[in-house]
Amino acid sequence: MAKNKFYTVWSGRQIGVFASWDDCKQQVEGFQGAKYKGFPTREQAEAAFKSEPDFKNSESEPIKSWQSLPEGSPKPNTNAIAVDAACSGNPGKMEYRGVFVETNTELFKSPVFEGGTNNIGEFLAIVHCLAWQQKKRINLPIYSDSVNGQKWVSEGLCRTKLVENEKNRYLFEVIRRAEKWLHDNTFRVPIMKWRTEIWGEIPADFGRK
Repeated sequence: MAKNKFYTVWSGRQIGVFASWDDCKQQVEGFQGAKYKGFPTREQAEAAFKSEPDFKNSESEPIKSWQSLPEGSPKPNTNAIAVDAACSGNPGKMEYRGVFVETNTELFKSPVFEGGTNNIGEFLAIVHCLAWQQKKRINLPIYSDSVNGQKWVSEGLCRTKLVENEKNRYLFEVIRRAEKWLHDNTFRVPIMKWRTEIWGEIPADFGRK
């Protein structure tokens, strides 16, 4: 049996032909009604993309969305911003972003920081969202799936055990700026826990699990 090397995505965050499973996974994991299929060659994948999708034989990502919950079930406030972080390694390359829940529109995204951790990213994502909203003069609730991130923000300190070194020095400068912002500013924006066990992955998830 030929090994799949290319993936056609008919329904996902982005559609098209992707040359690796990791790239495909970022488009379909946690995406409601995702439709995709693997092919041994690019030619087959591109031909399938141009033709009518064979959904009967395609892989289908299970719905992991509040939209599929029965009437009366607890659902998130979609007029809100969700934040999340991703880290390759621990420590490793770390980044974070913020997404408008209702439309999955990306509102902001950090650069990739060297020598970071996921907890640091979650903390910075929340602070960045607070500062971003203050600058835009908006006041939307923030969802985070990180207990540590929310706790650190409430305490005004990034309580990481990571040691500062030459590689992550810039990241620690950003942490200190975030802590100063929390010290110098007051905010009334509610920061709430995203209920992953009910609603699926947080909309800002990078899809790299």
